[in-house]
Amino acid sequence: MSEPFYITTAISYPNGRPHIGHAYEAIAADSIARFYRLSGRDVRLITGTDEHGLKMVQTARDSGVETIKLADEMSSYFIEMCHKLNIRHDGFRRTTELAHHEASKALWKAMEANGDLYLDRYEGWYSVRDEAFYAEDELEAGEGGEKLSPQGTPVEWTAEATWFFKLSQYQDKLLTLYKEHPEFILPESRRNEVMRFVEGGLRDLSVSRTSLDWGVPVPGSPDHVMYVWVDALTTYMTGVGYPDTQGMFAKYWPADLHLIGKDIVRFHAVYWPAFLMSAGLPLPKQVFGHGFLLNRGEKMSKSVGNVVDPMELADRFGVDQLRYFLLADVVFGKDGTYSANAIVTKTNADLANNFGNLAQRSLSMIAKNCDGRIPLPGAKTDAEQQLLNQLEKCFSEVNTAMTGGLFKIDQALDIIRDQLSATNTYFAEQAPWALRKTDPARADSVLYHTAEAVRQLAIMLRWVMPDSCDKMLDLLGQSEHARDFQYLTKPIEPGIAVPEPKGIFPRLELLKSEAEN
Repeated sequence: MSEPFYITTAISYPNGRPHIGHAYEAIAADSIARFYRLSGRDVRLITGTDEHGLKMVQTARDSGVETIKLADEMSSYFIEMCHKLNIRHDGFRRTTELAHHEASKALWKAMEANGDLYLDRYEGWYSVRDEAFYAEDELEAGEGGEKLSPQGTPVEWTAEATWFFKLSQYQDKLLTLYKEHPEFILPESRRNEVMRFVEGGLRDLSVSRTSLDWGVPVPGSPDHVMYVWVDALTTYMTGVGYPDTQGMFAKYWPADLHLIGKDIVRFHAVYWPAFLMSAGLPLPKQVFGHGFLLNRGEKMSKSVGNVVDPMELADRFGVDQLRYFLLADVVFGKDGTYSANAIVTKTNADLANNFGNLAQRSLSMIAKNCDGRIPLPGAKTDAEQQLLNQLEKCFSEVNTAMTGGLFKIDQALDIIRDQLSATNTYFAEQAPWALRKTDPARADSVLYHTAEAVRQLAIMLRWVMPDSCDKMLDLLGQSEHARDFQYLTKPIEPGIAVPEPKGIFPRLELLKSEAEN
């Protein structure tokens, strides 16, 4: 029985259409999930939308629609994004679903049974955009003396009756968690930020609202709905069947990885483990806070007019090209930047020129000179042995980069890119087109080993570019059941008929408007 691996994205707030940051997170999570599936793990990937909270109510009111209608419409765009970007999730959870309400109530009752909830009155600062409470000493001064959250969002004074969670009692337990399990929060910079926040002292947290009725009703308090983050975080357990703690929950929980944006690390690394400790439930193994994507170095803003629809980028450049660029060009865990010029330059260099050109040239020679069949390998020379050793080392290093809680995605892709270059060097130096005239058997051997290298590299890249790599493996006559990592050590069989080669990575050209920008 294969070992389970449970990964989640953040549960996106759908008060607007998905932007490139949502796409980046979904692509990264999907790629990690695919890597572990190819490794033979029993993977479950959950994503979804967090549809409660004051921000949704205000957006719906401003748009003149019912809140549920807004939630339905906006969630449909996130579902569409997943389909468009080839996100192979195992469940899209919406917090408005009845099953999720029941899960949230079960968590609430467990915290209540532990004596960690009490009724009082909250007076303080609240950011609607962040759906977060902030203490006075956390606020920053904006233009004209306006008070802003640490994220730079407006805050407003709020006063209402509310249930509180005894977060202050979990300060020492959380600090112990961070010290005993440094891998719980990554990258290290995020862990340091969280530790400083917790070491500064924790205040009890308001976990219900009476100023709105759009949310999960608090058990026994019909005038209260749960604070949006209580039910949003619970979605990760809804995705594995909670409150039923048998079946899927017993198999997949605790989550191996919560992949989230760096701006919501506090909710996942402070509030969430405290809630779970209170409820007597296992804690997730890791919270990874990835960076932001900047448009040509600038933070995306509607007022600046640089917010880009990820679906338009996928249509413009190709889904797999977009997936590859975002994962290869951005250091995972840090902020990254993108532009049309950067996407075109990177994908042309790595995919069209490096990978695609190698496959097209070698497979065209096989089609022309070997009757469209994989030729016999012949005796290995030092060049072939070196190539095979390089391929073996390549996957070993990729596996190291992607396992053990590291998820060094960009580093893994750098390793594969270097091996693509090394394979191109082998092909150029052995020059099978010249050998064809003097030593046809040797030319066949070079073509065989080049095809084998292309096969292995296509398998190694399937988790990032599933459709393109499957097309590459189709060109090599490979069964769709022989494309997992375990088949890296099972060489391509001579004599297999291969179809007429077709270009898989077309060369991209900048539009005039893109070049001017």
